[in-house]
Amino acid sequence: MQVCIHSENDQVKSFAMGYLLLEGGSEFGGRMSDPDLRAIDLAGGVEVPICILPTAAAPDKNDKRAGKNGIRWFQSLGAKNVFSVDVIDSDSANDESLAVSIRTASLIYMLGGFPRHLADTLAHSLAWQAALDAYNQGAVLAGSSAGAMVLCEHYYDPFERRLLRGLNLIPNACVIPHHNSFGKAWTGHLEKMVCGATLIGIDEQTGMINNADGTWQIYGAGAATLYRNGKINHYTRGETFSL
Repeated sequence: MQVCIHSENDQVKSFAMGYLLLEGGSEFGGRMSDPDLRAIDLAGGVEVPICILPTAAAPDKNDKRAGKNGIRWFQSLGAKNVFSVDVIDSDSANDESLAVSIRTASLIYMLGGFPRHLADTLAHSLAWQAALDAYNQGAVLAGSSAGAMVLCEHYYDPFERRLLRGLNLIPNACVIPHHNSFGKAWTGHLEKMVCGATLIGIDEQTGMINNADGTWQIYGAGAATLYRNGKINHYTRGETFSL
C-alpha cells in the first residue's frame, strides 16, 4: 500500500537571507566545479570559512575520508579556510563546540550518503540550528545527493523505500539525486507518493542555486528535470526556472 504524503506549508519557516545549492551527486570532481565556484562566490570568496558536514557518510564509517575529500576539493578551487566538523550522531550534533564551528561558516556543505541518518541526526539539533543561524545571516547552505535530499520538505529513503519528512527549507518538493544514472528509476514510485509536490531530478555533477529573485539556475555538467502536475520539464546549464 502506498502512503500519500501531503505538503504542510503552514509549518514552513522562512529563512530568506542566504542561498541554497542542491547537487545531484558525484561531488568533488569534473564539472561540479561550476556550482561550487558559484557557491564560494556567493559566500563571499575564497577567504571565507567553509564547513564540510560528513554526517551522511557516518553509517558506513566513511565520514573521515569523505570529510578530507571535501577539504581537498574546495582547496583545489582556491578556498583558503576549509574544515570538516565531525557531526556524525545525535551526541555530536548537540555538542555546543561543534555547533559554534558551524555557525562561523559562510558555506556549509552536507555530503552524500545515507539520507535518513543525516535527517534524523540533524533534526532539532544544535548543529542544525547553527546551520540555520548562519544561513539566515547570508551563508550558503549546500548539499549533494543525500545532503540535497534532506533540505526539501520530503525525501525518499531508498533503503526503506519510504517517503519521509525532510528539514523543509524547500517546501512542497522532493529531490531525486543521481537522476541520470539510478535515480530516475525512483520517479514512477515517487510520483504516486508525493501528491502534488514537485519532484526535482538532478543529474550527477550538476547543481542548482537559487537567485535573489526566487528563481533557480543550473550549473555543471547535466540537467535538472522537474516533474509536477503531470508535466516534465528539463533545464540545462545556465537556464533558470521557478519551483
